[in-house]
Amino acid sequence: MKQTIPKMASIPTQEEVAAERERLKYQKRYRQTLRTTIYALIVVAAVAVLIATMFLPVLQVSGTSMEPTLSDGDVIVLVKNGDFETGDLVGFYYQNKLLLKRVIGGPGDIIDIDAEGNVTVNGELLDEPYLTTKSLGETDLTYPYQVPESRYFVMGDNRTTSIDSRSSAIGCIEADQIVGKVVLRVWPLSELSLIK
Repeated sequence: MKQTIPKMASIPTQEEVAAERERLKYQKRYRQTLRTTIYALIVVAAVAVLIATMFLPVLQVSGTSMEPTLSDGDVIVLVKNGDFETGDLVGFYYQNKLLLKRVIGGPGDIIDIDAEGNVTVNGELLDEPYLTTKSLGETDLTYPYQVPESRYFVMGDNRTTSIDSRSSAIGCIEADQIVGKVVLRVWPLSELSLIK
């Protein structure tokens, strides 16, 4: 029987030892940098989510009640703000849904809408350049109508199809239902614009 003699491992040179140490140091720095980067990205993402939910909610438009101002599929940014004026576009909760409508009148205002769809607030005809067609739409209110305290009268820009404060099903919305004011359309990018 033939015996095999194991080969002795060669002793590495100083250069090989230095190169291996350098490789291990690089590997350690790489892992630390990667870990730090991942932690930083997690923190940035958490802060962005917090800002988006607390101050700047972002949402996608669903439906046609705000055409031509906003179309189905548009992505918009709201600013949480408690100061709303006639003409502001707001998002508010109604039966666990977020609806978008335009503020027509505030607490105590007297709203009147004639058969052609002309809207007057406190006796003054409302200038509505955002409309393409005027319409009385679906309504079961008696006009003139006074907006109750701490509530807002809202209407969609597509007056023929929008269900809004003209219907007692929705009625005037309470101030605490309002999430914020629409300020910016961010999608589609070709229509990136401030909303008025």
